[in-house]
Amino acid sequence: MGLLRFSLAGVLLAAAVVKALAGRSGRDALESWGLADARLRAAAWGATIFAEAGLAAAVAADVPGAPLAAAGLLAGFALAHVVAILRGRAGAPCGCFGSRSRIGWASAARNAALAAAFAALPFLPDATPSTHAWLAVGLGVALLGVAALAVALLALARELGELRLQVAPQAALSLAHEGPELGGRVALIERFERRAPIALAVFTSPACQLCQALEPSLRLVANDPDVELELFDEEDDAEAWEALAVPGSPYGVVLARDGEVLAKGTFNSLFQLETLLASTLESVRA
Repeated sequence: MGLLRFSLAGVLLAAAVVKALAGRSGRDALESWGLADARLRAAAWGATIFAEAGLAAAVAADVPGAPLAAAGLLAGFALAHVVAILRGRAGAPCGCFGSRSRIGWASAARNAALAAAFAALPFLPDATPSTHAWLAVGLGVALLGVAALAVALLALARELGELRLQVAPQAALSLAHEGPELGGRVALIERFERRAPIALAVFTSPACQLCQALEPSLRLVANDPDVELELFDEEDDAEAWEALAVPGSPYGVVLARDGEVLAKGTFNSLFQLETLLASTLESVRA
């Protein structure tokens, strides 16, 4: 009976693991069950994973009532499959074992068979386990818990990765009332050798940790033959800060050879700094 209990618990845990690893595709598959709202699908997806993983651990630990609870859950799944088939949804994704699982009589029969196995589990004869057997059970439960936590962390990492891909990077922040006027000419260009088509003035502060973190990015930009980079410290170049009305650091101002302000803005990353240079570099390299 112990082997059967652990086997059935493993099936439930495997279902939870596959659902978690499926991520967004697994959640979208729940639309076949009539869950049109994305937040509702996400809630149902998370609740199902939690229920299956929790019942798997409880069954493995021989918690009283856990096999019958698992049987009830799987019987509900089987009934839901039958109803969906009768409504003409056969062949649609079901999200049972990932996004590739389909609604059909086979999946309904599988859930029904598992429900029957869990329901019969408490009535099977069982010998009193030895101390070594209890240790093995404890070790198995611990391993199941570790596996469940690992799956949860992997699923969370995947969700964060998908979220980052969906969030588009922002351009540098350029406000009309901050910094020099676009199209105007500034005397700051005299601080440059004007050996490149574009001059980039970057305003930094001694206490600015972000400025320090961006130093490798600034060195990368300085290697561009079309850009001449100069740094202006808030303390050492206070006059330049005041003349251009720089709002804070890090702040960039792109100048033409004659001192015309081509672009300006606050930046927090290399991508944002490159947005200041993008349009002007394209015209220079054309």
